[in-house]
Amino acid sequence: MELRDAVVVVTGAGSGIGAALARRFAAEGAAAVVVSDRDGEAALRVAEEIGGTADTTDVTDEAAVAALVERTLSAYGRVDLFCSNAGVFSGGGVEVPTDTWQQVFAVNVLAHVHAARAVLPSMLERGSGYLLNVASAAGLLTTPGDAPYTVTKHGAVAFAEWLAVTYGDRGIKVSAVCPLGVATPLLLDPLEEGRSAASVVAASGAVLTPEQVAESVVAGIAEERFLILPHPEVGTYWAQKAADPDRWLAGVRKLVRKTVS
Repeated sequence: MELRDAVVVVTGAGSGIGAALARRFAAEGAAAVVVSDRDGEAALRVAEEIGGTADTTDVTDEAAVAALVERTLSAYGRVDLFCSNAGVFSGGGVEVPTDTWQQVFAVNVLAHVHAARAVLPSMLERGSGYLLNVASAAGLLTTPGDAPYTVTKHGAVAFAEWLAVTYGDRGIKVSAVCPLGVATPLLLDPLEEGRSAASVVAASGAVLTPEQVAESVVAGIAEERFLILPHPEVGTYWAQKAADPDRWLAGVRKLVRKTVS
């Protein structure tokens, strides 16, 4: 896909990976970048910086996501690329309360569903469009210490796969972005709090900047790759997991013991 002259929507774009993606899409010559975030002031700061359009949207609210798409269609006539980026950690295991599981599921999975449901009709009518879902390496591997995050990121990757299978022959491109550690509050705050999940993620590979992730995303979009892996080693780990799950699980347990002991 060519980003030049594209109409792009990025959710969770007030900071972190979303903000880096919005900046990079603008730098690539996108015709319009809609910078959406639950924090309207943060969205406005990024939008003003890149000459984009600010929008305040809670991605867990299906009606709000539909309204975001309608506003974009009214203003620009189309959505070429919808980047569903918002995500949250929980920092716990089976003991995490059910309402927290539901909150994490709402952000990490249902937000992608809301986006696809809202934007697909206009894309299918045109016979073209791109869905970019920011997931995590946890969606291919695991995040020890955070069960809701692991489960929902697997769900996010699975939903992206389903979209690619279902709509790939109708002009719709789909990518799932699956980084390891990225220097955003989603990782840095739990690291500062000493949470085991964040410590294991940081020990699993280099902690990239959001800008490095954005660089990988732009390259992946250009090649229309389904899996975009800012940390290439994730592909190796994923292959090892598939080839010998028991050995892979033993290796992860060893990493956890080494990291949190």
